[in-house]
Amino acid sequence: MDQTHLTADLAERFARIALAHVRREYPNNPDHVLAGPEDARPPSALHPIFHGSYDWHSCVHSHWMLARLLRRFPEIPAAAAIRALFDAQFTADKVAGECAYLMRPTARGFKRPYGWAWLLKLAEELARQDDPRWSWTLAPLAEIFAQRFRDFLPIATYPVRAGTHFNTGFGLRMAADYAEAAGDAGLTALLRDTARRWYGADAGCPAWGEPSGDDFLSPALIEAECMRRLLPAAEFSPWLACFLPRIAEGEPATLFRPATVTDRSDGKIAHLDGLNLSRAWCWRAIAAALPPEDARRAAAEEAAMRHLAAGLPHIAGDYMGEHWLASFAVLALEVG
Repeated sequence: MDQTHLTADLAERFARIALAHVRREYPNNPDHVLAGPEDARPPSALHPIFHGSYDWHSCVHSHWMLARLLRRFPEIPAAAAIRALFDAQFTADKVAGECAYLMRPTARGFKRPYGWAWLLKLAEELARQDDPRWSWTLAPLAEIFAQRFRDFLPIATYPVRAGTHFNTGFGLRMAADYAEAAGDAGLTALLRDTARRWYGADAGCPAWGEPSGDDFLSPALIEAECMRRLLPAAEFSPWLACFLPRIAEGEPATLFRPATVTDRSDGKIAHLDGLNLSRAWCWRAIAAALPPEDARRAAAEEAAMRHLAAGLPHIAGDYMGEHWLASFAVLALEVG
């Protein structure tokens, strides 16, 4: 089986994994503020669509993955189950329920920016489907999150460089796909201007703090991938040369060495499987942006393959990883 690109066999396997948990309500890790006793409600009452997959954001990006697999491989055996799921979940009343949750005063920062970015990524993927109904139905929810980016970015003085859900580079990078697909030039410009403001002067990144024991994103590489996605090619190449000047020499070494995972039943340690997959995604995307003769390209491609080989065998197994890892595998396998 090809383990470097997404195939129909892998798509079927990943789809079956996600279909088994996107409506599995428990165990559940809610990001929910109680303003009073009346707010103590089960996940499915709070989130009519995205109450499975252990947490809201994982449920969102699992739906994104299912949509992506359906578009890429519409004839896989799981396709009928994916369509039935979307017909059942992407309804006007359920979307209204998700929107209503976001109108709560305590939900202003709900899932910022990771969940915001994945919801917009899902909206972008649904807009590419042959059946437009799901995209039209989800549109009000997508617009809420697009507006949250518009409201938040101008007042966000500093980026968040953590290797977890709070990373702002990841948020910009994923939202860029939605903005471009939606033809929203204003949002695209805001994302690009913010990236330049936050990261444009960064140079000589040592990556000395990577990986931490909770990372599923590389702060250095996701920043580079954010800039690759948002900057014109002529601007990105010199920026990368300043930010990571020794890629061709395999430095900083920690970015080229896959993380070690010691206990996949521990949700935080299991993040490191995701780190290997997200690094593979970033390295592959960065490599593809470099000329074939550029020595950095070969070094980036080799690093990507090492990380992909370290992460792919562990997509399924313990639920602490199984509820989300396949989505990151698809990101890594779909580059190019």
